[in-house]
Amino acid sequence: MNRKFSCFACVDWSGAKGNRHKGIALAVCEKGNSAPELIVPNEGIWSRQGVADWLLAQQDDLLIGFDFSFAPPFIERGSYLPGDDVPDTARAFWAYVDAHCEDEDLGAASLLEHRHRRHFYFGAADGRKADFMHSRRCEAHYNAQGGGKPSTIYDAIGAAQVAKASFAGMRLLHHVGKKLPVWPFDQLARSGPQIVEIYTQIAARASGIRKGRSKIRDGFALDAALSSMGSLPHNPLDQYTDHATDAILTAAWLRNIAENPTFWTPPELNLEIAPTEGWTFGVI
Repeated sequence: MNRKFSCFACVDWSGAKGNRHKGIALAVCEKGNSAPELIVPNEGIWSRQGVADWLLAQQDDLLIGFDFSFAPPFIERGSYLPGDDVPDTARAFWAYVDAHCEDEDLGAASLLEHRHRRHFYFGAADGRKADFMHSRRCEAHYNAQGGGKPSTIYDAIGAAQVAKASFAGMRLLHHVGKKLPVWPFDQLARSGPQIVEIYTQIAARASGIRKGRSKIRDGFALDAALSSMGSLPHNPLDQYTDHATDAILTAAWLRNIAENPTFWTPPELNLEIAPTEGWTFGVI
């Protein structure tokens, strides 16, 4: 791996209904040690389509990480949605999700709530939650290493659920992925923007923040975490939300590891997993 990047970005994502989302934050930094900066759209609050448009306009050697699951589990059961007629590779599945969602701003809630409702856990009326707890191989590997058990994409209830955000993200990947490579579904690009899946908790652990205390909500804590990444202090924020601090810290973390070949060649990633489930960058 001899790919070089000139700038690094992280998007803390949202699957919320509507067309503007306070839960989306985008932070960018260049090579060196300057702190990542939040990018704020002219409207003040990001839309998902706005993030897609911003990304498609980039021409630099940008490594950008999105904090959602790029595909559902496949290896465990041999299907993304067992018993339903859906594609069996990620890119085709992204197209399927996009074609069957009429939600505004690349939303995907209708797919979970109506079209494929039986596959998702929304509460006790759906039966045992444990029956929905299927994991991708990268998630199982991360858990086995002691990282903790990431939320499954089939859990659609509560503040910690990632289901709606991930399926909305698949719609975004369908659109931007026509022009930009998405690792590891595509080979690592020689130049230009490169998309990866990230998990902000991994960046928090790498900065020394203990398990169970990964959320940063003040400037002092953010600067301490950035310092552990070799970054200068950040420019003060108007508001210290989890979304903003996650994006800032994770962009700095990406800068630190981006050119380490170990992270691009995790031993457990194989030719069956890569085109179906993908992999979370940083899990090795």
